[in-house]
Amino acid sequence: MGEKTTITIEPMKKEDLDQVLAIEQASFSQPWSRNLFLGEFRSTTVSTLLVARTRMNDRQQVVGYIVFWTVEDEMHILNLAVAEAYRRQGIANKLVLSGIKLAYRKGAKKAFLEVRASNSGAQKLYSSLGFMGSSIRRGYYDLPEEDAVVMTLEQGAVERIMKETK
Repeated sequence: MGEKTTITIEPMKKEDLDQVLAIEQASFSQPWSRNLFLGEFRSTTVSTLLVARTRMNDRQQVVGYIVFWTVEDEMHILNLAVAEAYRRQGIANKLVLSGIKLAYRKGAKKAFLEVRASNSGAQKLYSSLGFMGSSIRRGYYDLPEEDAVVMTLEQGAVERIMKETK
């Protein structure tokens, strides 16, 4: 009998941090530290942390995560990554959609994020969900220095996502 792998999106736990940090360090030239993630755990009124978890029989593994803030009527996606072996399987899409749904329930009517100008894969993912490039933040990133594209998801697009993914 073949083993069935399922992927679920769940709240991140502090016990997940070692796996999250491994993905973070493999994904970014300026990775977040453990203390940055712990700070997000403490910001419970605005911050939400989710993981994508695989389960195969009794084994489980964190394969991706998203961190975002919900402030008044806005969702701000701060961090999103998927382990390299699990990329291009729709996991980032599931994480973003799950985040949008949670933020909407907390009152968010629109969303935004910053992404490296050179990260065309991430920009394509966000565009497929309805995000649009709205401005450039010059010199936003270090190591290497690079501009950020600010991408926004307006109210109508958030409402469409909520209807389509019930």
